[in-house]
Amino acid sequence: MATFLYKLGRLAFRRRHFVALIWVALLTLAGVGAASAPPAGNSSFSIPGTEAQKAFDLLEQRFPGQSADGATARVVFKAPSGETMTDAGNKATVEKTVDDLADGSEVASVADPYEGNAVSKDGTIAYASVKYDVSGMELEESTKDALEDAAQQARDAGLTVEVGGDALQAVPETGATEIIGIAVAAVVLVITFGSLVAAGLPLLTALIGVGIGVSTITALASALELGSTTSILAMMIGLAVGIDYALFIVSRYRAELAEGREREEAAGRAVGTAGSAVVFAGLTVVIALVGLAVVNIPMLTKMGVAAAGTVAIAVLIALTMIPALLGYAGRRVKPAGAKGRLLGRSRKGKGAEQPEGQGSPEGQGRPGGQPKANLGTRWASFVVRRPLAVLLLGVIGLGAAAIPAASLELGLPDDGSQPTSTTQRRAYDLLSEGFGAGFNGPLMVVVDAKGAAAPNDAFTDVSDEIKGLDGVMAVTPPAPNKDGDTATITVVPDSKPSSVQTEDLVHAIRDAGGDIEADTGAETLVTGSTAMNIDVSEKLNDALLPYLVLVVGLAFLLLIVVFRSILVPLKAALGFLLSVLAALGAVVAVFQWGWLSGLMGVEETGPVMSMMPIFMVGVVFGLAMDYEVFLVTRMREAFVHGEKPNQAVVTGFKHGARVVTAAAVIMMAVFAGFIGSSESMVKMIGFGLAIAVFFDAFVVRMAIVPAVLALLGKRAWWLPKWLDRALPNVDVEGEGLRTAEERGSDPDEDRELVRT
Repeated sequence: MATFLYKLGRLAFRRRHFVALIWVALLTLAGVGAASAPPAGNSSFSIPGTEAQKAFDLLEQRFPGQSADGATARVVFKAPSGETMTDAGNKATVEKTVDDLADGSEVASVADPYEGNAVSKDGTIAYASVKYDVSGMELEESTKDALEDAAQQARDAGLTVEVGGDALQAVPETGATEIIGIAVAAVVLVITFGSLVAAGLPLLTALIGVGIGVSTITALASALELGSTTSILAMMIGLAVGIDYALFIVSRYRAELAEGREREEAAGRAVGTAGSAVVFAGLTVVIALVGLAVVNIPMLTKMGVAAAGTVAIAVLIALTMIPALLGYAGRRVKPAGAKGRLLGRSRKGKGAEQPEGQGSPEGQGRPGGQPKANLGTRWASFVVRRPLAVLLLGVIGLGAAAIPAASLELGLPDDGSQPTSTTQRRAYDLLSEGFGAGFNGPLMVVVDAKGAAAPNDAFTDVSDEIKGLDGVMAVTPPAPNKDGDTATITVVPDSKPSSVQTEDLVHAIRDAGGDIEADTGAETLVTGSTAMNIDVSEKLNDALLPYLVLVVGLAFLLLIVVFRSILVPLKAALGFLLSVLAALGAVVAVFQWGWLSGLMGVEETGPVMSMMPIFMVGVVFGLAMDYEVFLVTRMREAFVHGEKPNQAVVTGFKHGARVVTAAAVIMMAVFAGFIGSSESMVKMIGFGLAIAVFFDAFVVRMAIVPAVLALLGKRAWWLPKWLDRALPNVDVEGEGLRTAEERGSDPDEDRELVRT
């Protein structure tokens, strides 16, 4: 593979005009597609194989024309102190508001609170339910404006009015912190390279890659029902890996220049060596993201595939556009150590341009003047001298950070998790005050009596059975369809939607439905947003172990091929589990317990989003393997070239620690930039990924990995001979390029060295 990528790098360097033209054309094409595409609708949130989804599908079949997936709004009214909603003036204001709401072109129906018994017992709070023909993301701005104007007119008349539901749902905003994250990445790149030109290349290529990826997602959003969150997550991951992959190739290019190679040759060797690591690191991320399909939740699958596509684009751009831009940059990209940084003034000749750490294992006594050991060398030397102490300290630290994860509570966000400054949250609180905590999460019970001898009796039996269950505050009479074979029953719990008591009630209704079906032949199903949330959480929990086995197993096999070792991939997987558990602990501490919530902009604590653990496992595993591949391949490269195991660890850090540190800081900055998002899901994922990268890069890869390798010694690189013969030689270390150089032949023409 190294030789193939070497050829690709040299070709891109020579044909830079053609390569740049292709990528600019793709960016333009994607941009035009995004600009001309219809606006994205609301992504269909279906969970195949669950009872809630089965009931939802049955409703669409048996109750046609009711716009089951249309947006809803609850306009909640509260009377001034000392008055009630039944007072003549207040009642007239509400009725006028209802009439105004009914005039909208996209309105399917409006329920008058006085006709629908939607006034609280004390008479101080009432609500009007509005049903729309289209989903919240598809509503026209004029319809949303009409809803807000109607509410404002009622406020002007003296009532307190708030609006809940998904009708006011908006595309989430990421905030200014995203720009700050990119700015931090730019500063880190400038410090790392000491050159504005060299620092600008990773940023430029990452932005082009993300532009192509996000524009493509936008262009296909309507056709594939991709939600707005999909493009934000693709941008988040695409920016992070795009900058990192380009960073590693540019850094290796500068190191090759410092070895005295010509620029085209240096570009080829940078892509052949660092590019090989980029390919395999990208593959692990893609495997982890595409593997989300095993959960069988279409929304999560689409998010994973879209993000994986952006990662694939980042890999291709790093392998082709980076060498092309290096050709344009010419001498403006200096060799490592040039411009007086660490090496003093750049001097002519090969020796003067050599980077830190090249040469003898000790990094000293080489012609041309070798600098003192860098920070990475000193740290690695300390770790290999005291590996057991470093290992124990790292494991204990991560274990302590993971303790809050034992209290993890899962749920999906609703209006109750919104900031108190939003009208949705205030409407939620008013409804809880007037009608009880469970009113914001009613359960929809669907009774399919098509196979029952007496459907009406079956409907009554179900209703009576539910009334006798614990945790039920109210049950509406059965509402049959036109054919009389299906009925809906609304059940209001006496606990809030995200509580354990409500979850127990859902299971109790389902258990009772099984007995009723045996007696009457009528099937009882429970759906609604609350039941959907419960089913999603259970489905995600059930899928976590199979997902771990699939993703970690495939990546484990891939890393065996890369490192030609059993213990190194095993150590990589175990280290990942430590970092992801610690990251989940931090998420629980901030978003569930409220630690540092003000600093993170978390206005309301509550359960952790249900898909957070499995999504974090997928993304963090892929990103963790990035650092594993980039850092450990340099160690293996030194080991296979004859260095002793401990010295190979030091050499790997000498070459890679500075760049890996920069890459981790950049990735953390990019992810942390999304903490400013108005969408709680994006905010939580941004924080979780940022802290996970910190734990994995600086504790696991920088401390635990060298400590374990030092303790294992040569055993770390052990591979059974039969397996060594069976595995393909992908040559990530660029051994084929080195062999060709020693022969004096040109790798670009030496067919014997081509290994793919």
